Amino acid sequence: MVLEFQTLVPEELPIQEKEVIPDASVKVLEEEGNYGKFVAEPLERGYGTTLGNSLRRVLYESLTGTAVTWVKIDGALHEYTTLPHVKEEISEFLLNIKNIRLKSDVDRPGKLRLEVAGQGKVCAGDIMASSDFHVVNPESHIATLDSDQATLNVEFNVERGVGFRPGVNDNDMPIGTLPVDAIFTPIRKVNYTVEPTRVGGRTDFEKLTMEIWTDGSITPLDSLKVAGDILVNKFFMFANVQDGDVDSIEASSTALNITPEQYNMTVESLDLSSRTLNCLKRADIHKVGEALQYEKSDLLKIRNFGEKSMRELYEKFAELGLPVEENSAEKSEHEVDQNEPEEDESK
Repeated sequence: MVLEFQTLVPEELPIQEKEVIPDASVKVLEEEGNYGKFVAEPLERGYGTTLGNSLRRVLYESLTGTAVTWVKIDGALHEYTTLPHVKEEISEFLLNIKNIRLKSDVDRPGKLRLEVAGQGKVCAGDIMASSDFHVVNPESHIATLDSDQATLNVEFNVERGVGFRPGVNDNDMPIGTLPVDAIFTPIRKVNYTVEPTRVGGRTDFEKLTMEIWTDGSITPLDSLKVAGDILVNKFFMFANVQDGDVDSIEASSTALNITPEQYNMTVESLDLSSRTLNCLKRADIHKVGEALQYEKSDLLKIRNFGEKSMRELYEKFAELGLPVEENSAEKSEHEVDQNEPEEDESK
C-alpha cells in the first residue's frame, strides 16, 4: 500500500506588523498655584524609579533660590538682646525671618529694609519694596509690636544660593549683624510614584507620576524644566567624554606639581567664606586645579574678588600643602594695606 502526503499551502498568510512603541512624553495633569502634577510615559522597566529619584534629588538640592542670610536690627547687638515693645524674642524673630520667601530678578546679593512704627502685627508684606527682590508670601508673620511708641528698623541681607545654609558668624559679616538660617531651595515637597502601564499588547512599561509643591517663587512646571536641564547637562559630559580627558587632567596636574586628586578637589571642600566661594563659582571655577591655573592678576579681575579673598584662597592652598608662591599670604596682606578697601559684595 502506497501512502501519499499532500501539503496544503494557504493562499495568503497574514503578515505580522511590528508593534510601534510611542516615544515617552511628559504631560501636565494639574497645575494650580504652587502645586503641579506631571506624568511621564511610557518608560521602559526600571526607568521610572531612575528618573523619578534623580529629579527628586535635583529639585530639592540643586535649584537656585533667594533667601535672607543675615539681619541688622536697630538696638540689637546680639541674639540675647530684648527689643523694647516687641513681643518676640530675637531667636523667635530670626525663625520668622527664615520663613520669608523671596523672588529675585537679579543674580547678585542685595539689601531690603523694614521700617515700621506703632502697635500691631508686622508681616513680610511690610518690607519696603525693591526693584530686585519681591516677597512672595506677604502674609508671613515677622513680629508683634505692643505699643504706639514701638519702632522696628531692620536691614536684611539677601543672597542667591542652593539648598540650605545654616546661619553662622562669618568674619566677613558686618559688626552687629545676626546670621539667619537660609533656605534657598524654592521646593517645599516632591513626591513620585511608579506604576505599570500598557502599550498595545505589552504590559512591561512604566508610568512616572510626579507631584511638586513650590514656595511660590517659581512655578512647578518651571522647576521641573530646570531640574531636567540640570540632569541633561550633567549626563552630557558622560556622553561626550574623550579618551584624552584623563591625560589632559594628569598633564595639567603634573604641570602644577599636584596630584590628579588634588586637581579635582572642589572649591567647596576648601571651606572658604561665602563671599570668596561665590566669586569663584561666578567665574566658573569649581576645582582647585582650575583656581591654581589662574594668575593672581586674572583672579583679581573677578568681580568682588579682592586682595582679602586672594589671601584667604592662598592660605587654604598652603594649608593643603599645595605649591603656591612663597610668602603669598604676607604679600597679599601688604598689598591690601596699600590699596583701597574692597568693593562690598552686595553692590
